[in-house]
Amino acid sequence: FMTETLESEKVASKYLPLLLTIFFFILVSNLLEFIPGVGSIGFHSAEGFTPLFRSVNTDLNVTLALAIIAVITIEIAGIAALGFWRYGSKFINFSSPLNFVVGLIELVSEVGRLISYSFRLFGNIFAGEVLLGVVGFFAPYIVPVPLMSFELFVGFIQAAVFALLTLFFIKLAITDAHADAH
Repeated sequence: FMTETLESEKVASKYLPLLLTIFFFILVSNLLEFIPGVGSIGFHSAEGFTPLFRSVNTDLNVTLALAIIAVITIEIAGIAALGFWRYGSKFINFSSPLNFVVGLIELVSEVGRLISYSFRLFGNIFAGEVLLGVVGFFAPYIVPVPLMSFELFVGFIQAAVFALLTLFFIKLAITDAHADAH
């Protein structure tokens, strides 16, 4: 699939370890949420309950770090494939006013990608954890079981989405935007 997407076996083999690492890290992190004691062993204080262990992807710092790694990799892939000036011309292009505006929009979308990556993963996993906690409190023993199965599925899907988005954005980065002009 990567070879077809990136249109080169050499390029696909270069990025396969990173994408598999991202996929398996997120998948295992999401599966570890269901280990007994995660989220339930902790300390009681005046402010409330502080869990000793938490699901990794319910912390925005972890998802932001993953997003930073992915975005930096995407940018480096684009610069390595096209060269600094040709890759930079995707964002800053003075050939026409329209190309300049499109470049600025593209630059804003690169920054937005970082936010989108981190909040998408964080929001989906955190929402699932909160949903399981609320349902477990109001209807324990029976209702949470199908929801836990669904959360296992969501954890797999989120890992796949993060890895696939990284793959597609790498493809966009290494593709010359001005190929028609040459």
